[in-house]
Amino acid sequence: MRGSIVSSMTTAPTASRTSALPRTTTERRRATVDWRLRFGFLALIWGFSFLLIKVGTGGYAPFQVTFGRLLFGTAVLAVAMAVKRERLPRGARTWGHLTVAALLLNALPFSLFAYAELTIPSTLAGICNATSPLWGMALSLVALSEDRPTRVRVAGLGLGFLGVLTVLGAWQGFQGLDASGTAMALLASLSYPIGWIYVRRTLAGSGHSNLSLTGAQLLLATAQLAVITPLFTSLPGSFPMIPLLAVVALGALGTGVAMLVQYGLVAEVGPTTAQMVTYFIPVIATAAGVAILGESLTWSTPVGAAIVLAGAALTQVKPRMGKRG
Repeated sequence: MRGSIVSSMTTAPTASRTSALPRTTTERRRATVDWRLRFGFLALIWGFSFLLIKVGTGGYAPFQVTFGRLLFGTAVLAVAMAVKRERLPRGARTWGHLTVAALLLNALPFSLFAYAELTIPSTLAGICNATSPLWGMALSLVALSEDRPTRVRVAGLGLGFLGVLTVLGAWQGFQGLDASGTAMALLASLSYPIGWIYVRRTLAGSGHSNLSLTGAQLLLATAQLAVITPLFTSLPGSFPMIPLLAVVALGALGTGVAMLVQYGLVAEVGPTTAQMVTYFIPVIATAAGVAILGESLTWSTPVGAAIVLAGAALTQVKPRMGKRG
């Protein structure tokens, strides 16, 4: 569920994951809460995001859920920027690139996941989200010259997509699977690495802080949904409380606070360690969907998810210097 500039700059599936932005003295300062606790908190709130989407779409249209999510997420980042006295970035070129980043990393994937969960379980959506490193690896081999296709990483790519076929029950002809919902979840997962690559090519070394860029990105995504939502939905006749609280939590915690926590983790322990949270998200999403929403679980779901995560981990293995494969 990542969709911030900091994740784009530092956790794109490439051989080099060093942030393109300089770390300030504030960013180097160690936090009072141990990073392992913050790591676990981040995995928990991102894992529960798929459950919150499912609950939110039970009372509101998908675009309304996405708009609320972005609105509350932006509010959290606005407060953080005010506290740290950060300013929004300047320059038409920067804002133009951020507009594209907001679409690819927030508005589009968030909306696709919300629509997908109208017809597929939150557990499946969470597992589809775990394919982002696989899509990213495949795309980076073409779009980023520093990513060389080592045998290990290509094997991880193949293994990961084998896991996807296992989750979807390919040997059964995908019976009982909603094709459109699954396709939207996979497209959402594909949108993230496209956005990551775009950001690395256009905004690396911009001179603005990660918090400033991410705040502007969410602001633009919120504006995009503010335009789109009225065109495709009408005002709700009522405001059911539980779905509303789910949307608030999804935005404030699952988007705003999550991005701040990730921002701090990357600054403290580095992007390689921070990105490991990706591998816990589908586990938590599956557990939450089964335990709280009562979603069904067949053997192929956890087995396939494990294969996906193993493949994704292999695609992140850095090639040895002077040796390929």
